[in-house]
Amino acid sequence: MAVNWPGLLSIGVFYMIVLGTGIWASRKSKREEKKCPGNRSEVTMVGGRNLNIWVSIFTMTATWVGGGYILGNAEVVYDPTKGLVWATGPIAFAINMIIGALFFVTPIRSKNYVTLMDPFQEKYGNTVSTLLFIPALIGDILWIACILGALGGTVSVVMDISSPLAVGISASVAILYTLMGGLYSVAYTDVIQLSLMLLGLWLCVPFILTSPTSANITVAAVTKLYQEPWLGKLELEQSGRWIDDVLLLAFGGICYQAFYQRVLSTATDAQAKITCYAGAVLCPFLGIPSLIIGAAAASTNWNQTTYGSPSPFEQGKSGMILPIALQHLCPFFVSLVGMGALAASVMSSVDSALLSAASQLGRNIFKNIIYKRASEKMIILAVKVSVFLCGMMGAGLAMTTRSIHLFWIVSADVLYSMMTPQVTCIFYLSKWANKYGACSGLVLAVLLRALVGEPVIGLPDLLPLPWDKIQDDGHRYRLFPFRTAIMLITTGTILLVSQLAVCLCEKRGKRDAKTDTNLHTTVPLRMDVEEQEKLNKEQTQLSLQ
Repeated sequence: MAVNWPGLLSIGVFYMIVLGTGIWASRKSKREEKKCPGNRSEVTMVGGRNLNIWVSIFTMTATWVGGGYILGNAEVVYDPTKGLVWATGPIAFAINMIIGALFFVTPIRSKNYVTLMDPFQEKYGNTVSTLLFIPALIGDILWIACILGALGGTVSVVMDISSPLAVGISASVAILYTLMGGLYSVAYTDVIQLSLMLLGLWLCVPFILTSPTSANITVAAVTKLYQEPWLGKLELEQSGRWIDDVLLLAFGGICYQAFYQRVLSTATDAQAKITCYAGAVLCPFLGIPSLIIGAAAASTNWNQTTYGSPSPFEQGKSGMILPIALQHLCPFFVSLVGMGALAASVMSSVDSALLSAASQLGRNIFKNIIYKRASEKMIILAVKVSVFLCGMMGAGLAMTTRSIHLFWIVSADVLYSMMTPQVTCIFYLSKWANKYGACSGLVLAVLLRALVGEPVIGLPDLLPLPWDKIQDDGHRYRLFPFRTAIMLITTGTILLVSQLAVCLCEKRGKRDAKTDTNLHTTVPLRMDVEEQEKLNKEQTQLSLQ
């Protein structure tokens, strides 16, 4: 197929708008570095903690309303095996923002932390916190892959070039401006992203709904026309799996460094909470266009469109249904605006994930473990190198699958099963948790998740669970909410092993159990007789003086 030059021009214009915004923001970042009385690296990571409230709202919302969210929503609604009822993202993200505002804004801001890993290093030390950082890093890289996959697929549809080439080009642009300006570039490009998405996608919705090849979506919602009704079905036996998906996205989101990066970038706790509450309203609203487009695509006779037969679902291109619908169901010039806006908006989301992973690598791994005497310049350099490496790894993964929803779910899955218990314990159950419990919980979570398996990534499902259904390919279709079960089991394990470690140390009479800051118990530790007598003698001498 020939290169779509008008489409290429449209993408190029929108890319230049986002890139230009990133360059302008990088200059603002350098000015702020000179004004900032604290560390220069904090300007890169948390914007000097004085980000404008409106910019904070935009960047918080835009970070969540990224490629995985927009394309994933459309994919699920269009997929005849799922449908609207399984599009849990809008509901879950609203819950996520509200939970974050109510329970996690104040604890993370109370001690002026810079990253989510700071409290872990403070309590557990470098070795244990490094182990806990691994699933967090995996989650971020999978998120990067999700966004780049969405971006590469969109660009490949528009320009008729291979998806790997499109991923490489898009990743290069996103990495470039993220390297230049840190959080300021990320935040201000997010403002452009949200504006382009709002205008571009809503502009296309009326044209898609009135396309002559599409049936009335209200009829197709409950009636089988060209495929199964796009409303979908939720059987009673599937309710556990549905609840699991909602909780996965709702609570898994509190483990992303990107969330805390925006919470920490505001000047006050009140501004941080307002940012979250505004995001809870905007995230579902901004998901509406993609849901409508997915429904319209499910109501379309693709054989009568320029796309032809077989349909995108039959060709395994459900993950790219949004750009396909924009290209084939809209007038030419309208589709250019819609696809250009979509590509630019998705591109400006990948920077958030890049900076999130890079900030923790630069500060918590390089500065706090590898080279503790590192200067501010060296920390910033480490962050930039990490941005590049994470971008390359994410781009490599993005070239391996066409399912955007897959990366989106697996990324949150890793964090929900393994990190939600850790984050909850570090902020709210710290008195009863220690490093021994944290390590045990992590090992158990990894073991259980591996045994449950994930056939879509080649991990065999070895562990049988209640209500399993054996599919034609031999794999188990899980109806039991296993992710939530693993999360709860892990939380209980952390607390149980922590208290067991304290009891064993007390029983053996080890002196370090009384002074180890990593061991916490609700009962005051007993002092031996000699130590008590010595303390009483010193107090008597002080009173006589």
